[in-house]
Amino acid sequence: MTYHTRKLFQKAASGAEIERLLHHLPTVAKLTKETWAKGFALSVLKQSRRRGWTPSAKQLPVMRGLVNDLFSRARDDEGEFNPIES
Repeated sequence: MTYHTRKLFQKAASGAEIERLLHHLPTVAKLTKETWAKGFALSVLKQSRRRGWTPSAKQLPVMRGLVNDLFSRARDDEGEFNPIES
């Protein structure tokens, strides 16, 4: 028996989402402590300069996860957000 842990159907990325992910990848590469994540972010940034480039089905969820982790880690470091004190 084979078990698939990967989501078979993922939401396609809009151009705006890809731009947002690419905007945050340099920060991911700069702040990550994992060499694999840094190499992946730099590789995707290099590939994205090609005309007509779009992330592959495997790259997109990894990009989403790295950027998501960037913001969740930033929130954890700052503590709880209090809008009254802002």
